[in-house]
Amino acid sequence: MEFRPCIDIHNGSVKQIVGGSLKDHDDTALENFVSKQDAAFYARLYCEYEVTNGHIILLNSVTSPYYEETKNQALAALRAYPGGLQVGGGITPENAEAYLDAGASHVIVTSYVFKDGLIQYDRLNELMRKIGKKNLVLDLSARKKDGRYLIVTDRWQKYTDVELTKSTLDELSSYCDEFLVHAVDVEGKANGIEEELAGLLGDWGQMPITYAGGVHSFEDLRLLKKLGKDKVHVTVGSALDLFGGSMKFEEVLRECRR
Repeated sequence: MEFRPCIDIHNGSVKQIVGGSLKDHDDTALENFVSKQDAAFYARLYCEYEVTNGHIILLNSVTSPYYEETKNQALAALRAYPGGLQVGGGITPENAEAYLDAGASHVIVTSYVFKDGLIQYDRLNELMRKIGKKNLVLDLSARKKDGRYLIVTDRWQKYTDVELTKSTLDELSSYCDEFLVHAVDVEGKANGIEEELAGLLGDWGQMPITYAGGVHSFEDLRLLKKLGKDKVHVTVGSALDLFGGSMKFEEVLRECRR
């Protein structure tokens, strides 16, 4: 299990938020932590520790008055750690190459591909033609509804009709290099992982997957390692000392590498 760091940017600032609280209207969210440091600071730190494949997420919509400020923070972080970070949020075939040219190892896509509640294969194939499989991460972040994990889009605000299952992972694995999965119902709450979802990802385990959501203790890390069969990588957000939490960054690295 690898530690995969995060840099979440909202309204031009690095933040940790409660994922399910994010609203495009008035650009609001419940905030756990707002950093005094910029995104490039965290990128340089991750570079210093040689922690790769972290993700930068732009949490403002492209129509937000904060979008350009958020985007500029993301670009500065990519330049600070070229090749070391992935980036997602508003990615399309039109802008994907610009982020890769700025230093992203991969672009992360959800909403462009999962449009109108379904997988739009014409859009997915267009991305493949534009940037190639090796540069694409599909974000399959999910929320539970009526007993099923449904993939959600538009900054986790809209449910799709696509259930996150092993067959869905099989189907989409030929289009991308990795998956990123936020367990949205526990994201930012630092109150334990979504065990059923973690187990599903671990049971599949055919390619790199990063799980994010709810980790708040070293017991959670060990549980995720067990449920994920040591194949699922992990992001720690609000519980990490870098973002105001109690889990020490260096200790988290050691635990994940053990």
